[in-house]
Formats: sequence, structure tokens, C-alpha cells
Amino acid sequence: MALAVLVRDWVRSRDGSIVALVVDHGLRAASADEARITIERLTGLNIPATLLSIGNLTRGSALAERARIARYEILSDACRQSGILHLLLGHHAADQMETLAMRVLRDTGPHGLACMSAIRETAGLRLLRPLLAIEPARLREFLTARGIEWVEDPSNQDMRALRSRLRQRLGSISPNETGLTQAISAIAKARAQDEAATAAELARRTIVRPEGFALLSPGRIGSAALACLVQTIGGAAYPPAPARIGAIAANPGPATIAGVRILQAGRFGDGWLIVREEAAIAAPAAVSANDLWDNRFRLRALDGCPAAAMIGKLGDDAARFRDASDLPSAVLRTLPAIRFDKFVAAVPHLGYASRDDVARMTLLFHPRRPLGGACFVPAL
Repeated sequence: MALAVLVRDWVRSRDGSIVALVVDHGLRAASADEARITIERLTGLNIPATLLSIGNLTRGSALAERARIARYEILSDACRQSGILHLLLGHHAADQMETLAMRVLRDTGPHGLACMSAIRETAGLRLLRPLLAIEPARLREFLTARGIEWVEDPSNQDMRALRSRLRQRLGSISPNETGLTQAISAIAKARAQDEAATAAELARRTIVRPEGFALLSPGRIGSAALACLVQTIGGAAYPPAPARIGAIAANPGPATIAGVRILQAGRFGDGWLIVREEAAIAAPAAVSANDLWDNRFRLRALDGCPAAAMIGKLGDDAARFRDASDLPSAVLRTLPAIRFDKFVAAVPHLGYASRDDVARMTLLFHPRRPLGGACFVPAL
């Protein structure tokens, strides 16, 4: 609520506009009423509000993580559908402190201790967390002074969740007074510098091709840079294990790791070819506009998607196209192809289409993690 009021006043002074998105996870009988009350209060403050309901969450293992993923998905979808480019989130200093404790327990490494970034860039959406250095007590005082009521989420007291247990134990600790906010900021600044250096190294050393593979110049490479490269080409949600990637980065050579193959560049010259491991590629799937296949390729279909069309790897059919392309077999076999049953109707990256209804289909290399994506932004 405090974030909505602060943002309302900020955008009004700049002739902007906002909409508040209220998410109902549907996990408690009272949650729908709480969401309705929140929307009524926001509307009374001249803040347009929209209710987003998650209907498929069930209690069980990893509930907090599943709820977080579902929440971000429904928020992101709502923003894209409305043409919203900036999504502001209400995480505050206590959330940062709890995140720090969770990451210490999980031994996430130095970069994990930087906690949440003040700005996070995603495909078509920028996430902003302007309150990371503000303690929740100050936010409650802000609302109380203005006579504005808010709803306390009872889920925050559910001791089955790790974050709630940590919140109870850390409740009397002030992140700012104990210096924790400043410590997190120092770690975050170091992370930002490391990521900027990694991005610069990738810019010097790599070429990423639209067919979904990369070329790496010869010589050892930083572990972080190689991890980013492997994650991008593999379309993975997370980077590979540091121990394995470190050994390969120190002495690059033929290897298979995290669904990616490292091969000699061959006809491309010295250095290394980084290509998707064929055996790890996703199974064929029905063609659907804007879907992300194999977590790497997004389909654009100007004339719609024909019924019964499937997308999958080119595989053994690559032999038909070897004379029409200078790409090595290891790349050709991994290219996405459009099929009707077993008939190859299109291989967009080779400019091949045998039918008019697939001729205007394109497949964009659009991995989960862009290579050298936006660097971490500290809260302070």
C-alpha cells in the first residue's frame, strides 16, 4: 500500500499514470476478501487497481517457491497485455535481510549475498524495487500518519515457510542500525563490478549467432563468462555448477556440460564452437505463436499457425541441407524445423520453406538469459 501511494504521488508530479496489481494466490478462504478490500482502498485513493487471481496453486512441498513463480508470471503477463514497461515491487529492507539469511543457509556464494537487485531487466519488462533500503516500520508510519489502512498478510506468520520462520527470529533486528543494509549494498556493488567485467569479456571473446550457437576465441576464459555462455546457449534457468565450469574455463577443450557441447571451431577458425547438445533438446511440440521452444527459440507467425504443425530439432534431416549451408553438422542437427508429421516444411534459419503457410514464420533466438544481460543494480 505504501508503495502504491508513493508511486501515485511521484507519477502525478510528472504527468504519468499507474495501475496497482493485486494478486490473490487463492490459498486461504479469506484471501479473496482481503484482495477486494485492498482494491477498494486503492480505488478510494484514486489509484486504479486490477485483481489478478492465481487459480492453480495447491499446498504442498516448495509452496513458497511455486507461489513466487506463479506471482511473477501473472504480474508479467498482465504488464505485457497492457503495454506496461515498468513493474514496481514493494520489497523492503527486512525482505533483504531475510533473503540474506536464506542465501547464507543455502550457501549460494558471494554473488547470492548481494540479495535482490534494485533493478532487474527481463524480456519486455523492467522490475524496480525502490524500497529495498527502507525498513517496514517507516512504511507503516508513513501510512498511519496519512490515515491509510492496509491488510497484513496472515501468510507471513505461517511457520511452515522458511522465510516466515526467519522473519520471526530476525524481527527485532534493524537492518539499517546493525549495518546489514550497508553490508548487502557493499556486496551488491562488488557483484555489479564483477558482472560488468564479465560482460566486457564476453563482448571481446564471443560471437553469438542467430542459429543459437556461439563462437569463442581461443585461450582461457573467466569462469563466470563461460558459465553465462553455456547458460545462454543451453537456454537454462540457472548457470552450471561452478566446480565443473571452472575446470573447463581454465583449460578450454572438447566437453559436454549442462546441455551444451564445446567443440573445436573447425571451419570457423581457431577457438571453440559452443552449441546445444542435440540429445538434450526438447521434444517436438505443437507450433504456437510466441511460444518459447526448448527455452531458446520464440516463434513469430505473421499469418497464424497452421493446424498440425510441429516444431522440433532438424536431427537426421540435416543431411538434406548440408550442401545448402556452411554450418557444421553439430549445428545443423540442432536447428529448429517446422514439420507436418515427418515432412520438413520449413527450416527458417536456412531460409527454407516448402509451403506458403509456413513461409512467413520466423524463429528468433531468445534464450532465458541474454548473454551478458543487464548487470546487478545495488539498492544504495
